[in-house]
Amino acid sequence: MTRREKELLSKLDKSRILEHVAIIMDGNGRWAKRRGLPRMAGHRRGIARLRKIVPAAKDYGIKILTLFAFSTENWNRPKREIRGLFKTLERYLKDEVGELMKNDTYLHPIGRLERLPSSLQRELSRVERITRNNKGIILNLALNYGGRSDIVDAVKKIIANRPKKIDEETFSKYLYTSGQPDPDLLIRTSGEMRISNFLLWQLAYTEIYVTPILWPDFKREDLLQAILDYQKRERRFGRIEE
Repeated sequence: MTRREKELLSKLDKSRILEHVAIIMDGNGRWAKRRGLPRMAGHRRGIARLRKIVPAAKDYGIKILTLFAFSTENWNRPKREIRGLFKTLERYLKDEVGELMKNDTYLHPIGRLERLPSSLQRELSRVERITRNNKGIILNLALNYGGRSDIVDAVKKIIANRPKKIDEETFSKYLYTSGQPDPDLLIRTSGEMRISNFLLWQLAYTEIYVTPILWPDFKREDLLQAILDYQKRERRFGRIEE
């Protein structure tokens, strides 16, 4: 633990621990470009960053961590880059399943997974099955995910199941994050000021924290800084103090 992390931890209000944090992991390509490296070097470094951030989230009391790994729009990128990203992710899953078990992490992939390469689908299914009973933290890994497609797929399920009552609570049960509370905090790295079609329904009242730090450089203490910033805010949900 670094000196800065210890200092920040001393300021943490343990009575206001976040239950659900979502992160848009942005900046892998720019990280590589600034160093004169191929974009895949940035993706490899970005995926490696998970080894630090997932345990950190659990250490800080977070129960659910949702990471935006590959969007429905990312298919527009060069095919070679997409193949390389999926292969790197598949390797991460194979190598890290032991650490996920050690960290009591349940891996829960979300999105239109059927379009992913079959080998990656199998690995995701295998790791999800192995980690299913872990209770320490839920890791939602959003792959081929889009907020709009999440909503569209929920509507299709509702039409197929024909529930007697349709309200916001019912609708939420048909989303990929069914049964989970909405995120308390959304973190976006790299300084971009948009949510990029991520968790559109779930982010209705989520606090947003943007940092210029590129995802491959995002450290444990940076996550902690975002949590401390959140703890300074007053969440009113439309109410006012009289």
